[in-house]
Amino acid sequence: MLKLVIGNKNYSSWSMRPWVLLRQTGIEFEEVKVRFDSFAPDSGFKRALARLKVAGKVPVLLDGDLAIWDTLSIAEYLAEAFPEKALWPSERKARARARSLCAEMHSGFSALRSHCPMNIEAQLPDIGALVWRDQAAVRHDVARLSELWTDALSQHGGPMLFGEFSVADAYFAPVCMRLHTYRLPLSEPVAAYVERVRALPGVQAWIQDALAENDFLDFEEPYRVQR
Repeated sequence: MLKLVIGNKNYSSWSMRPWVLLRQTGIEFEEVKVRFDSFAPDSGFKRALARLKVAGKVPVLLDGDLAIWDTLSIAEYLAEAFPEKALWPSERKARARARSLCAEMHSGFSALRSHCPMNIEAQLPDIGALVWRDQAAVRHDVARLSELWTDALSQHGGPMLFGEFSVADAYFAPVCMRLHTYRLPLSEPVAAYVERVRALPGVQAWIQDALAENDFLDFEEPYRVQR
C-alpha cells in the first residue's frame, strides 16, 4: 500500500494537498505522521525524514522502495499510477491549464503564504483585516487567485475549477483554509468556491483531524500565544 508521510494537519499546507487528493479520490494509502517539533537539523522531525533520504520536508509519498518528495511530482505519479481516477482534466487544453495553475501555486503567492500561514484551528479575522489593510502584496495575491479561479469556474461550469474534482482543487485546498481563517475579502463566486472545497469529504476529514490534534506549536503561531 502507498504511504504518505505528512506533518501536523493544523499547519502543514504542503501535506494537505496530496492527502486530500488521495482521500477524495478513494486511493488507498497509509498515513505516516511526523510531528513538527522544530525544523532544526537535530530535531526529531528532521532525523525522521533523514532516514527516508529525502529533502527533509513533508509530504513524502512512499511506494515500496520509491520515495517522492515534491507535491507536483506526487500528483503526476498518482495520475499515472491510477489513470481510472482522472486526477487531471480529460481535455488536453484544460489539463494544460490545470497544470499551469498548480505550478503557479507551487512557486508563487509568497505574500499570502508568509502573512497568512495555514492554521485551521484558529479564527483570525482581526489579523486578516490588518494584513489586508497593510500588505498590498497579499491583496495582489488574492486578486490573482480570484482571477484564476473565476476564469476556470466560468469556463468549466463548476462546481470545481475544472468541472469535477481534480489535482487543481486539492492544490488550492490549503489556500481555501487560509482565506477562511483570516476572512480575507472575496467576491461572491470565489467565496462560494472556497466553501465548496471546504465541504468536500476529503477536506472535511482533514479539517476534523486537524481540530483533533490539539497540538499548539509556538513556532508556527506568529499571531497567537498559548493560554
